[in-house]
Amino acid sequence: MNTDEKTQRALNLLRNKAEQLGTVPKRSDFDPEEVCFIKQKLGAWPRALEAAGLKEPPKVSAKQKSRRKRERRKRMLKQRKKEFSETILGGTDK
Repeated sequence: MNTDEKTQRALNLLRNKAEQLGTVPKRSDFDPEEVCFIKQKLGAWPRALEAAGLKEPPKVSAKQKSRRKRERRKRMLKQRKKEFSETILGGTDK
């Protein structure tokens, strides 16, 4: 069995289980060997479900989330510094 066939087999395992259950399958719905095989061929469980068409990919990428989080943190720290200077230092920014 080549790589493409193994990947297709992993996708079929997920799709068939979803059809049987009538819902998105969980890891606990499979044998440990099957879970290992699926994750080996398709990646982390959420990505495997996305590859099988059982789950929509996130609207915002992890990279974008990380950037937004850094920007929020930067704004928050700037605001705290401003509040500190107004309260403690009497409004003079040093």
